[in-house]
Amino acid sequence: MHKHIRTALATAAAVALTGGLMSLSTGSALAADSVHHHEADFNHDGYGDVAYSAGWATVGGKKGAGQIVALYGSANGMNAAARKTVSQNTTGVPGTAETNDGFGWVSAYGDFNSDGFDDLAVSADHEDVDGDTDGGTVLIMWGSQSGLTGGTTIKDPAVSSHDRWGRTLAAGDFDGDGKDDLAIGSSASTIYVYKGGITSAGTSGGRYTLKPPIMSGGGAGPITLTAGDVNNDGKTDLVVDGYETDSDYGWNTNYYVPGSASGLDGSSATELKRGVITGIGDVNGDGFGDIVTGQSWDPSKDGSPSVPESVTGGKINIIYGSAGGPATTAEISQDTGSVPGSSERGDAFGSELTLGDINGDGYQDLAIGAAGENLNGVVNAGAVTVLYGSPEGLNTGSGSQYFAQSTAGVPGTDEKDDQFGTEVKLTDVTGDGKSDLTVGAWGENDFNGSLTYLPSNGTKLTTTGARSLSATSVGVSTDGYPQLGGNAAN
Repeated sequence: MHKHIRTALATAAAVALTGGLMSLSTGSALAADSVHHHEADFNHDGYGDVAYSAGWATVGGKKGAGQIVALYGSANGMNAAARKTVSQNTTGVPGTAETNDGFGWVSAYGDFNSDGFDDLAVSADHEDVDGDTDGGTVLIMWGSQSGLTGGTTIKDPAVSSHDRWGRTLAAGDFDGDGKDDLAIGSSASTIYVYKGGITSAGTSGGRYTLKPPIMSGGGAGPITLTAGDVNNDGKTDLVVDGYETDSDYGWNTNYYVPGSASGLDGSSATELKRGVITGIGDVNGDGFGDIVTGQSWDPSKDGSPSVPESVTGGKINIIYGSAGGPATTAEISQDTGSVPGSSERGDAFGSELTLGDINGDGYQDLAIGAAGENLNGVVNAGAVTVLYGSPEGLNTGSGSQYFAQSTAGVPGTDEKDDQFGTEVKLTDVTGDGKSDLTVGAWGENDFNGSLTYLPSNGTKLTTTGARSLSATSVGVSTDGYPQLGGNAAN
């Protein structure tokens, strides 16, 4: 089995400490959720859309070539029929499906050509390019009235200086000019930003670089990029996760880089709390984006050094936004207040995060994946916790929700290594102003993967109208291990 482990899944199989350095297995960067400007709407019909990876799907007999599935929202929610499944063998998409390219594993949406339709940037960061092993490629699929169509390659400007072009992506208006920009990471610490005004010919409104204080080369470079306006100045800020350079162990951590009229500048980076997966949204309604990051791994139990501030079962760190940027912090685990469940080794609580307003009260709510949760003796069945925003921040008292495949009304059953909650994404797919939840379970049916849709009833998430989408139902081959639901576009 050619299994590409997600960096966020802090189970024994996913994260190992080697010589103190957090070593991430070959799978690649994750698409963390980022409430950076608006929800994706590829066909501009007023219903939110989502895009989920099947990044190791077999295409044209090429195992691990990869696909991505765009699911279009509607008044009736999300279903398998209203979608477009894309590979590099799809007409109009640059490139050709090849073994272990991992196309679609990483993606980000934004209106890069300012035509009113959201576009989708997609990478295949393991693609061999002109003899360069794992050189990587990035392309943009263009939104239109009929949804995503065609594609344009964003050429790597420095092929010889790094590998894995497109290892991580993020979109936002970093300079506040009203146009969405695209940030692209690789194996190097340098991040390239393509200014809004990207055309079908591959030109852009300009290009610049930033270099935050993270390790470069090999398996280093930015692990995830997350965009959002933390200081409420109308310019998108960027949170960069990578390996720090100022410690003996090179632990992974996050750096905040504020947007400005001239864009992003790595020299202004400020270190934050640790955690691979990050989301940005206003959970307390004060107008500033709050940074939520999942520190999902356990402390070491063999006497070797642990990642600082690790807790058993995992936790989330909340860094509240302010006019001056990141300010006060708080943390939540399954042992906090009335948060459902309890903290147990290997839960991986915080291995995925997503923010959205489920009840329309103006406060961003948070869904948290715990893909390593064991339930009723079933190992790595997985679960999702939902905490609601309030003037005081995330409510850890009454009102939280907890979903697993054993929850009444949720399709499916708890099974070993399903890892329900591998990915979570809050999006208003019904157009009613309330966010609905989709949940990835990349291990479902021997790593075919699946998606579960849980709609909002206007007050909370409900299992009424819940649906399960299998790999086959959305046009993904089950030859090999496609891992549908491993990532969603951020």
